[in-house]
Amino acid sequence: MPELPEVETYRRFLDDLVVDQTITALEVKDPKVLATDEDTLRRALTGRTITRTSRLGKNCFLHLDDDRVLVLHFGMTGDVGAYRDEPDAPRFTRVALHLASGLRVAFVDARKFGRIRLAEGVAQYQKAKKLGPDALDITAAQLQQALGTRKPMIKPLLLDQSITAGLGNWIVDEVLFQARIHPERRAHTLSTAEFEALHAAIQLVLSTAIRHEATYRYFPASFLIHAREWDDSATPGTNNHIYCPRHPKTEIAKSYVGGRATYYCPRCQPPPTAAA
Repeated sequence: MPELPEVETYRRFLDDLVVDQTITALEVKDPKVLATDEDTLRRALTGRTITRTSRLGKNCFLHLDDDRVLVLHFGMTGDVGAYRDEPDAPRFTRVALHLASGLRVAFVDARKFGRIRLAEGVAQYQKAKKLGPDALDITAAQLQQALGTRKPMIKPLLLDQSITAGLGNWIVDEVLFQARIHPERRAHTLSTAEFEALHAAIQLVLSTAIRHEATYRYFPASFLIHAREWDDSATPGTNNHIYCPRHPKTEIAKSYVGGRATYYCPRCQPPPTAAA
């Protein structure tokens, strides 16, 4: 699933291509990805100029010259592409924006869980979808204010998009590893110093992922992500044991927290009985 770093990479790609471009046509190859009906969307977009792009969590916005926004949500397999001639259209192109430059911008989605919709503005969309502040913008004080009195475990709370938008499963595991906080810690047991460490870890993980354009194999060796299941050379539960990059003799543990596969270091991230 495209997470915040992937969506920011998509946004930057689009920013280079679409800003100050006028949309000359909307081509819909599969209306299933439309959350606004096709006729309404075509009327709203044709002849409009894209003035800028922005992002909130996992949502990308194309701002139009009438102050409305085209919202791109990428679902499980969404992506973007660009082409000029139909034979060069990316596979699984569902919608294409034709631009005055002659370029076509493709919304690509193999599994068709992504959605395209029109919104009156980012603030209205954020309110309608009950999204919290973007994970790159939230402060340590805001995190503590939102979570400091909450009794649920910290990992599911960080995945709650109404608290902060953009943190997905692997990102939260990485953040908690970098902050040295066990995923089952109850949020209200965290100290101010731990909330500051949590905030710093969010910034570190997201900025690193964006800098590497979400190409995870290029992440620092000190990152937990190399123990995730998509690393076929090292998967917990197989003969390829995964060890903590800080403590080479401590094996990375895998469990399920809030129903989500979770990786952590038992030494770096003491269990709640030892930490709380």
